[in-house]
Amino acid sequence: MTAKAVLVLFPALVALPAFAQAPDTVATVGGEAITAAEIEQAGGSRLFNLRTQEYTLKRQLVDQAIGKRLFEKEAAARTISVDELRKQEIEAKAPKTTPEEQKDFYEKNKARFGTLAEAEALKQIETGLNQQKAREREAAFLKELRAKAQVRVLLEPPRVAVQVPTDDPVRGGPATAPVTIIEYSDFQCPFCSRVNPSLKKLHETYGDKIRVVFRDLPLLQIHPQAAKAAEAGTCAHEQGKFWELHDKLFANQSKLEVADLKQYALEVGVDAKAFNECLDSGKHTAEWQQDLNEANRHGLTGTPAFFINGRLLVGAQPYEAFAQVIDEELELAKARAPEAPASF
Repeated sequence: MTAKAVLVLFPALVALPAFAQAPDTVATVGGEAITAAEIEQAGGSRLFNLRTQEYTLKRQLVDQAIGKRLFEKEAAARTISVDELRKQEIEAKAPKTTPEEQKDFYEKNKARFGTLAEAEALKQIETGLNQQKAREREAAFLKELRAKAQVRVLLEPPRVAVQVPTDDPVRGGPATAPVTIIEYSDFQCPFCSRVNPSLKKLHETYGDKIRVVFRDLPLLQIHPQAAKAAEAGTCAHEQGKFWELHDKLFANQSKLEVADLKQYALEVGVDAKAFNECLDSGKHTAEWQQDLNEANRHGLTGTPAFFINGRLLVGAQPYEAFAQVIDEELELAKARAPEAPASF
């Protein structure tokens, strides 16, 4: 097709007026500009959530491409095929699930298998756990390859500035820790309970490099007891017993009436009289409401939800999902070490 033909088919290409626009102008009305900043403010959390979804997908694709390239390079260095490399490093080195592990998993999760016969359930458990161990071995091997190849990911994640009140419960390192995790949770939410083992493993792995700040996001329409449980947590926090009561409440999610809350508080060693007066007064209602409003401002609609140095991670994610983000943030902290630490 000739250039002349293009102009005939698309005459608008030569009819566009040429005028300068301010870099942040997205539209004009009667010569008055509508700026990108106005759109950002109007879009708020909706735009941030969309960018987070886009980043998550792009990052998955980038990691897949990195993994493929690393496997190919390592296989070539060993003069074997990628399939053979996988057999040597993944299949041969991933530990097999023992009968004891299968039985233990079954006993702890019987309700999930309903009327399924135990023998059939154990077969499914064996397959599932073996697949999980293979994935863990592959992740460990890829981590070795990435370190050796000095992989750098230049894709920048979206972040949001999250305020951290100084009186919120904190577990882990000091305020200067390189990674701050803001957790929005609901004491009656089963998914919040399921993510706790991942968080415990994070503390064991990273120690004082991370700190977790707990904020309340009671889902009032489906969890009617969550708000009072949030107040109980704050009352316990007054006496330095928040995390003890936190663990107790998540271990007893089916019984969170006010009488239960008072009993659990007594069991973790608070001053019962002070705690009961605090809980009955409703003095901390405004605190969970403030957390709720802040969560709404960030577009959070479910629990658990986490901001890791401002990066959003939603749901009862496995340890590996947290570890990947934390490792990246620690690398960034190392790279900017001479500079003043960033605040989130």
